[in-house]
Amino acid sequence: MPTDIIMPQMGESIVEGTITKWLKKPGDKVQRDEPLFEISTDKVDAEIPAPASGVLQEIKVTEGTTVGVNTVVGTIAVDGEAAAAKPAAAPAKAAPPAPAPKEEKKPAPAPVQAAAPPAPAAKEEEDETRSSPLVRKIAREHGVSLSQVSGTGLGGRITKQDITQFIENQASRVGTDASVRPAERSEAVPSPAPSPAPRPAAPAPYPGDLVPMTNMRKLIAKHMIESRRTSAHVHCMYEVDFTRIVNLRAKLKAGFEQRHGVRLTFMPFFVRAAIIALQQWPIINANIEGDNIRYHRNINVGIAVALDWGLIVPVLKNAGDLNFLGLQRGITDLGERARTKKLKPEDVEGSTFTITNPGQFGAVFGLPIINQPNSAIMGVGGITKQPLVITDKDGSDSIAIRSVVHLTLGYDHRLIDGAVADQFMAQVKKNLEAWSEEIG
Repeated sequence: MPTDIIMPQMGESIVEGTITKWLKKPGDKVQRDEPLFEISTDKVDAEIPAPASGVLQEIKVTEGTTVGVNTVVGTIAVDGEAAAAKPAAAPAKAAPPAPAPKEEKKPAPAPVQAAAPPAPAAKEEEDETRSSPLVRKIAREHGVSLSQVSGTGLGGRITKQDITQFIENQASRVGTDASVRPAERSEAVPSPAPSPAPRPAAPAPYPGDLVPMTNMRKLIAKHMIESRRTSAHVHCMYEVDFTRIVNLRAKLKAGFEQRHGVRLTFMPFFVRAAIIALQQWPIINANIEGDNIRYHRNINVGIAVALDWGLIVPVLKNAGDLNFLGLQRGITDLGERARTKKLKPEDVEGSTFTITNPGQFGAVFGLPIINQPNSAIMGVGGITKQPLVITDKDGSDSIAIRSVVHLTLGYDHRLIDGAVADQFMAQVKKNLEAWSEEIG
């Protein structure tokens, strides 16, 4: 009996989902838990894994269609049933790239010997490289050696963004790189697999084109307008001497990654500094409910993540209970899962305060819109070197080159007074400039 593929319920409040892309076509082999299709809900975009191993027998719901949860969207047949049911279709469709790449996977090392040298090499490469099944699939389809790709994920893990960026760079060099195996490349030509490469071109259509919004873009637009209509937005900005932390990170980042398997970034410094200030100024962590004020017991920090296809704000729950290493691991994990569409609805719910980082793209500072129902959002600008007047203990002034960052706070003036917002930001500034905590 074929196994039904159903539209999953991604949360208690989720009643439907839109299939945005099928990652396999009828006749393709699939492994259990391998990404099978992508969906978009009113909370998150996610990749849905295959419920069983076998052959994708039928797609019942096409891309772009919205259906209710528990709807059967396709079926998977076990290998034997698929071969018996479709003797002609299997060779015609599976002969190109589908079977060969699948034999490279760990479950079937013996049959791969028939594929000669490339198969064992690919298997060894996949065993040694930290990557997801989706990343390995894209690499195989494009004939790319993962050993040539630098990973930016947790512990050097290669993300989907890493592999697609590498493929784009290779394409711009007319595809002559040594990591492209000619035999596999010729097999991949007739396959629709190269579709991930042109993806980045989608956000820049030809002038005059009318392109429908994605579900995520519609939700972002709605959320931003609602926030503007709801909160009385006011912003304040503070200049922070970030030199102490810049030097500290430069000194400790190599050892930190070696010990803990995670890169040391600047974001946990900002999060920790904000947490300390939130504990002293709990009104910044509160929100309005009707004519009442809700003071939250926990500090749940939403951290905005820019994606190729939009923006999402996963939430670091109970951040006030985490040490520095816990913050770094949590931030890295949320960012990685956001970019690989592995977030769950609960991962983007319940924030009490938000931090966004426009500075990663070079902005000096930003004036962000409040993430409802929060009452405040902190924007982190770019870190630049500037001449500053430094006053020593004796009161003597001098000019020095320092690393500087500009922080902004967008706050709801219905709840937070300007004096309170300024005192909160002054505390954040002090926490960063006089940093003394151990980072692990």
